[in-house]
Amino acid sequence: MVTPPDKPRRALIVEDEAAIREIVRFHLSLAGFDTEEVADGRAALDRVRADRFDLVVLDVMLPGVDGVTICRTMRSGGPNQRSGVLMLTARDTEPDKVLGLESGADDYLTKPFGVREFMARVASVVRRASVGASQPERAQTGIVTSADVTLDPDRRQARVRGELVELTKQEFDILYLLASRRGIVFSRAALIAKVWGEDTYVTERTVDAVVSRLRRKVEQDPDDPEMILTAWGVGYKFVDVEAA
Repeated sequence: MVTPPDKPRRALIVEDEAAIREIVRFHLSLAGFDTEEVADGRAALDRVRADRFDLVVLDVMLPGVDGVTICRTMRSGGPNQRSGVLMLTARDTEPDKVLGLESGADDYLTKPFGVREFMARVASVVRRASVGASQPERAQTGIVTSADVTLDPDRRQARVRGELVELTKQEFDILYLLASRRGIVFSRAALIAKVWGEDTYVTERTVDAVVSRLRRKVEQDPDDPEMILTAWGVGYKFVDVEAA
């Protein structure tokens, strides 16, 4: 259960099914949120570009613009770059979940869902967003330069061999964490805890999928990576200083 704060938090509900919007609105209101509802993807883009929300409940399949595109737009900059995002979808396959999380969503819930589970996910997403857990290793806030990579966490910018590279939220956070701890092996479970949060619902396969996409963006040869290395049977690490 989300405890209502002194100042009501704002939630944007982006869902084209009226019945689901009503259920979500009712229970978020009980939890102390001021809510706003939109049923169209283009209208949702206008809202997230214009105003900040503490929570965005975002359906994947929307008329106009899909939820994955909206989430990626939010994470690329603007007032909701670090807002909590709970994605809703009727699809329950692993690739769909990975796609939703890679777009920058904090969590993923499949329809139909129970109210108690929904509110538990909301509490988790809002808690992580409010304490800044979306950034890996909160104490590490400075620019990191390792091998051919320069990462600016304040601007959420990544340069690889001097060129700007567009990364999703999870891709940036994993790369920042590994590059700031060169040579240190992080298990998949540790990456989940530090990047997504310990109370998330992602799997170790999600980590592998994100790392695979990250390699395609930053490595010269993704099949023979020189920076993001696999520690077989354990997890991943950034290339050691002496090996760079």
